[in-house]
Amino acid sequence: MRVALTSLVLALSISSGAVAQESNAGPAVLNTALVPSVMTRAVDDFIRPGYHRFHETAGSLKTSMEALCATPSAASVDAAHGAFNDTIDAWSRIEIVRVGPVIEDNRFERVLFFPDRKSTGLKQVQAALAKPDDSVTQVTTLKEKSVAMQGLGALEFVLFGTGHEVLSSDQGNYRCRYGAAIAANLERLGGELSAAWDAPDGVQAAWEKPGADNPLFRDEKEAANALLGILVHAAETIRDQRIESFYKGDAKKALPRQAIYWRSGNTFRSIAGNIEGVRDLMKASGMVDLLAEDSRSTVSSIDFVARSLLRVVNDIQPNVEEALADPAETAKLDFLLLNSRDLILRLNNDLGGGIGLAAGFSFSDGD
Repeated sequence: MRVALTSLVLALSISSGAVAQESNAGPAVLNTALVPSVMTRAVDDFIRPGYHRFHETAGSLKTSMEALCATPSAASVDAAHGAFNDTIDAWSRIEIVRVGPVIEDNRFERVLFFPDRKSTGLKQVQAALAKPDDSVTQVTTLKEKSVAMQGLGALEFVLFGTGHEVLSSDQGNYRCRYGAAIAANLERLGGELSAAWDAPDGVQAAWEKPGADNPLFRDEKEAANALLGILVHAAETIRDQRIESFYKGDAKKALPRQAIYWRSGNTFRSIAGNIEGVRDLMKASGMVDLLAEDSRSTVSSIDFVARSLLRVVNDIQPNVEEALADPAETAKLDFLLLNSRDLILRLNNDLGGGIGLAAGFSFSDGD
């Protein structure tokens, strides 16, 4: 496996060099006339469907949790696990959009509080489970509590954390009702996000029609920067928060329990969803249209890197601790570290420069 990965790294490096050569033709100029259509497709073909899917899967998760509470059994636990995994899939794809309504009212953190570096959230969830408190079993009161107690991380501990075995019997009723309230809260948040993006005179209109009177984007360049920024930030998060949170190249210094969703074995499912989100947004928005004809191979080269990352991440042992104990699996992690960096550079420099945005643009501060 290590030989195969090395060969693929070499192939990616050669491909990257070819892209760099193509960019020597001179600085590109943003095709402002096409930006509104690209932004419209990003909203209508990726963002809105993404939140709809999250809303739907969260609704199914709520139903599964309520069924588990009503009739606890090994089968109903399995059904809840499956619904949880589906929700992780849906959220992981759309979570790359860290702008707009999701950052209002701490919605993002309410859905996913991560990283929890000091285990603050974990301790709050454990305390809630240790001493029954009906206020965490109702959405109306749960949503007023710490964001760390009401999202996917909290529900993961309910379903997979210490003491989860009681869920298959009546002894787990309180724990289950807390989990059901979390699922209902996720459905509520999904509904709010869908409604916010579906409203024709709200954020949807601001994204689709840049202009002097637009509260978000005064011109097409600001809009294009925002869209590219989503892609670059997503790639940075995959590397910095999803992989390097637990592995930085030395298995002996790895921290498997710092990995997202490690209890449920969804660490790599989440990373795969993030990568798929990047691919889907780039394709759905039609960003390739903003490139000159002789530079459009940039998008296919980026997609090649993303697909290569996906092939590897989908082939890793789901149990993070076991993966870190196996040299063949850590070789795959090394591949992800190296080529996730390549993905960042290609998106920022090659795609950004190719559509007429300054390479090295700092998306975090708007420079």
